[in-house]
Amino acid sequence: MERLLRSLVADPRVTDILINGDGTIWVDRGAELERLTDRIPDAAAVRRLAVRLAADARRRLDDAMPYADGQLSSGIRLHAVLAPVATDGAHISLRVPRRTAFTLEDLIDSGSVSDEQGARLRDLIASRRTVLVSGGTGTGKTTVLGALLGLVPSGERLVVVEDVTELHVEHPHVVRLQARHRNVEGAGEVTMTDLVRQAMRMRPDRLIVGEVRGAEVIDLFRAFNTGHEGGCATIHANSAHDVMTRLEALGALAGLPAEAVRSQAMAAIDAVVHVHRVDGRRQVQEIVSWPPQRSGLSMMVREVVPR
Repeated sequence: MERLLRSLVADPRVTDILINGDGTIWVDRGAELERLTDRIPDAAAVRRLAVRLAADARRRLDDAMPYADGQLSSGIRLHAVLAPVATDGAHISLRVPRRTAFTLEDLIDSGSVSDEQGARLRDLIASRRTVLVSGGTGTGKTTVLGALLGLVPSGERLVVVEDVTELHVEHPHVVRLQARHRNVEGAGEVTMTDLVRQAMRMRPDRLIVGEVRGAEVIDLFRAFNTGHEGGCATIHANSAHDVMTRLEALGALAGLPAEAVRSQAMAAIDAVVHVHRVDGRRQVQEIVSWPPQRSGLSMMVREVVPR
């Protein structure tokens, strides 16, 4: 089975490998999920594989701790969950990182970004605008973010904060910070909030957060609103217009009321780049620019660059 996994990882088109409790294997090669003819013999073998992979990621996975999220020594992101939490046996999800970053030109050539959108994205980076890349799971948010960062002038210092290292950046000056989960004794945790605060002290020309999904959003707003221009991040949302609702929910985790989140977000964020899938293909759906001012508590849209 390890030989099959190695061959899948070696395929540059493969972004995700999903192993279900019944032993079936599904892969994402950039279109719709594809079921392989190869499979793992039985549920017990899937469980053994999950435990071995978790050990490689230095994560505990057993009946007392039936799920694990981590990074393999190869850089692959792992999520595994055991029965009975997964009712039909252990499940394994592997996110395979790209070896090299896509450039914006690559995305335009592949049809993921239109020429007009490409021009707008170049302008956003050149003018040091703060950009959120939104989208659902597996839509290519990290890929688009990496392409944007490839446009940053080589003389600037990028400080990248991630929960798990996924972002590939073709740039000569990148500093990476990665969160750390607590150990089996419950100690040693380093949160995304901790890292955003540390990054602000590291003289970043641009502060980058791989994915905003918790209370760290408040510290990120604070950074973007106090002179750290040109920052970027990704966020899960179903549309560009849903981003504000998502930010309000994350701000609530830090105890901030919705009105305060809206006020800080409107001051901090210049544009939202929304990506989605169409017939299995990843595409930038639209680029929505936000104005620097508010009208009451309603979000005002200044400009939309559709496909």
